[in-house]
Amino acid sequence: MDFITLLLLAAGLAMDAFAVSICKGLATKHGAGKTAVVCAVWFGGFQALMPMLGYLLGSRFERFFGAAAAWIAFGLLLLIGGNMIREAMFGGEETADGGISAREMFLLAVATSIDALAVGVTISCVPVHVLHAGQFANTVFGVAVIGVVTAAISAMGVLVGGVFGARFQKKAAVAGGAVLILIGVKILLEHFGIL
Repeated sequence: MDFITLLLLAAGLAMDAFAVSICKGLATKHGAGKTAVVCAVWFGGFQALMPMLGYLLGSRFERFFGAAAAWIAFGLLLLIGGNMIREAMFGGEETADGGISAREMFLLAVATSIDALAVGVTISCVPVHVLHAGQFANTVFGVAVIGVVTAAISAMGVLVGGVFGARFQKKAAVAGGAVLILIGVKILLEHFGIL
C-alpha cells in the first residue's frame, strides 16, 4: 500500500467520525474550539489504536492467509465500505448531542473505529510500503497517518457542523464507503497484476 492509498484509506475511515463530529458541532452553542479538540483527540486516537490492534491480530494469522490475502483485504474493505453506505442511506438520522464527557466520547470513539480494527487486519494482508524500513515501522507510520487524518477531519467536522449544519453528513459517509470499496478493488487488481 503506497502513501496515496494510505491517505485515501485514512480519509475513508474518518468519515464516520466526521459525521458524528458534525452532530457535535450542530449541538455546540459555545466552545466549538474545545469540542473540536476533544473530538480530534478521541476519534484520532482510537482510529490509530484500532488498526494497530487489528494488525497485531492479523499478523498472528498471516501465514494462514497466503494467496487469499488480497481477497481477504478486498472482502473486508467491501464489507466495511458497503456498510458505511448502507447506514448513510438507510440508517436513522444522527442526533445532535453536544456532550463531550469522557464516557460519551469513549463510546463514540469505539463505535466509529470498529471498522478500523478490520482495516488493521487488511494492513497485515496488504502491508504499507512508505518508509524504507521494516513492516512494523511502516505499519506504525500507517496507523499514525490514519490517526492524524481522522483527528484533522473530526475537528473540521465540528466546525462544519457549527457553520453548515448536517448538510454534508450523509454525503461524507457515502463518499467514505465508496473510497474504501475502491481501495479494495485496487488491491485486488494489483494482486492480479492489472495495475
